[in-house]
Amino acid sequence: MISSEFLDWLNLLVKVIDKLPLTLLMTGLSFFFSLLLAVLVAIVRIKKSRIPYAIATFYLSFMRCTPLLIQLFLIYFGLPQLLMVFDIDINSWDRLVFLVITFTLHTAASLSEVIRSAYLAVGKDQLEAAYSVGMNYHQALWRIILPQAFTISLPNIGNALISLLKDTALAFTIGIIDIMGQVRIILGNNYGIGMFEIYFTIAFVYWITCIMIERVISYLEKALNKGRIGISK
Repeated sequence: MISSEFLDWLNLLVKVIDKLPLTLLMTGLSFFFSLLLAVLVAIVRIKKSRIPYAIATFYLSFMRCTPLLIQLFLIYFGLPQLLMVFDIDINSWDRLVFLVITFTLHTAASLSEVIRSAYLAVGKDQLEAAYSVGMNYHQALWRIILPQAFTISLPNIGNALISLLKDTALAFTIGIIDIMGQVRIILGNNYGIGMFEIYFTIAFVYWITCIMIERVISYLEKALNKGRIGISK
């Protein structure tokens, strides 16, 4: 016979999982836009044009040296006030937009260095080979350099994705009811009763989700490396 304690825990697990799609949505959107921004920042840093390079360097320094929670508050509370100076009102925007903006900027900073290192690891000979068959720089970049750089940097990209997933736990600080926000509500309703079970449940959900991400990244890594070996042969 199933005990009441197990049924209570199962009910708790269902309530937490109910908010998992929102957490995954925040993670997916932030990761997609951060990857695009990271590629742009990496290229700027590689090309070393004076003004864009200085802006990119300042951006990286600020994002890497300030806490994510502070960045979230700056975007959520500060950006609307800043834009009001220019008569632009964004106070009606959904909280999710501010969160995605913050997480995109934060994650892109570390991802850009990962991509830049992978780009440099590909080597200039690949670029020269692309030029020899009539490609211009942009064609060589998107068809030759970035696909190889993506394969090289895939393990670190996977780590960044897992870190981003865990960072979404801060979403509740601006009123978004994701997994962590749901847990805060449950804790409030229970007046602290079952605190260990609640935090164990949320840790379990994050753990299983991260394992799934690791499996997907591992599969992609093996598939892409197999393709590279096949081409080289």
